[in-house]
Amino acid sequence: MKSPLMGPDVIHDVIGIGFGPSNLALSIAVEEHNTGLPADRRLNALFLERQPRFGWHRGMLIDDATMQVSFLKDLVTLRNPTSDFSFLCFLRERGRLIDFLNQKTLFPLRMEFHEYFEWAAARVSHLVSYGSEVVSVDPVRGDDGEVAFFDVTCRDTAGFGPTVTRRTRNVSVAMGLEPHVPPDLELAERVWHNSELIPRATRLGESGAPVRRAVVLGAGQSAAEAVDYLHRTFPEAEVCSVFAKYGYTPADDSPFANRIFDPEAVDVYFSAPSEVKQSLIDYHRSTNYSVVDMELIEALYATSYREKVAGRERLRFLNVSRVRAVDPGADGGLEIAVEFLPTGERQVLSADVLVLATGYRPRDLASLLGEAAKLCLRDDGDAVRVGRDHRVETVPEVTAGLYLQGGTEHTHGLTSTLLSTVAVRAEEIHRSVLAGRPTV
Repeated sequence: MKSPLMGPDVIHDVIGIGFGPSNLALSIAVEEHNTGLPADRRLNALFLERQPRFGWHRGMLIDDATMQVSFLKDLVTLRNPTSDFSFLCFLRERGRLIDFLNQKTLFPLRMEFHEYFEWAAARVSHLVSYGSEVVSVDPVRGDDGEVAFFDVTCRDTAGFGPTVTRRTRNVSVAMGLEPHVPPDLELAERVWHNSELIPRATRLGESGAPVRRAVVLGAGQSAAEAVDYLHRTFPEAEVCSVFAKYGYTPADDSPFANRIFDPEAVDVYFSAPSEVKQSLIDYHRSTNYSVVDMELIEALYATSYREKVAGRERLRFLNVSRVRAVDPGADGGLEIAVEFLPTGERQVLSADVLVLATGYRPRDLASLLGEAAKLCLRDDGDAVRVGRDHRVETVPEVTAGLYLQGGTEHTHGLTSTLLSTVAVRAEEIHRSVLAGRPTV
């Protein structure tokens, strides 16, 4: 059964769906706005997260993996350089500020940045309801047909209690991406997406079962990291990297190319004609998609060469190739058919695990928003129309706000799913919510 609203007169100014870095940045903007204000001027915000606690790509927190964006592109600095929610303030509190500076790097360990996110999330925990999975977003129509509110209904992921419905003037959707699995493949006990790499590899190692061969499908940063991690984790196993390219493509992190991630680049992209938008994506795809840090490429090549010299090759690269079939093998293993594309020749690899480092895709907005999705306007390509302030364009009778944090690459460019502008985007959404707030 559905419970009543959380208090008959409670109307939130904004409810966030999902509590990853994007909505975490927005929650901090709200928290800093509310500090020192009387109760009637504060924003009433709540963020709903289905996980039991904060977590961001936990399955890929490899011990030596570093961030690919500067620590200055944290949750707040580009919005408010004086904020005490910055990564540097986190380091100072942890007693590691000087130690970090002595490294002379802009790129922290990924696990340390995750620790920073957890630290920030704990400071705004009063704005978050964990273990709350949103099941519907319903427009609330007034007598005149105006939709000034949405009812957001969620259920307890632990399975206790009825569903709860809360009313809000604005919704910020930041559900993140979901793992992409190629059409002819399926996840299974020995077929993982790389998002589960560390926990699944740990369980496999603890099971005592021998790991003789692991296969990784993909050519991007996550694929290369998975190859390196499995090679180090299972020292007796052969690790095969399968990809359609001839070799890994280096990520373009040069200064001029990196300007595509500047906040000002979002303005340029947003106002550009559709053909220019597409050309910018095509030109700068090598900054983000299916590319690998040069340092890791060189390390993998050096390892491969050392093994050739030593006469024991555990690291193999099956380039210009695709996985064509995966069948059950002996002892619970896999039989993986790999085709060499230039000739069509196939070989079958007996393997203990297949890791799909095949990327992510946007979540289906319509399935989450339900009736609210029918109020969203779409462009000629059937993509949702989104304003510069990240607010979805809707039919005229809707005055409630629906904001997207992610899934807007078609309107806002390459930064849509990245950390580069989360602080700036949070400010833009925060300002837009404030501008639309009733004055009485």
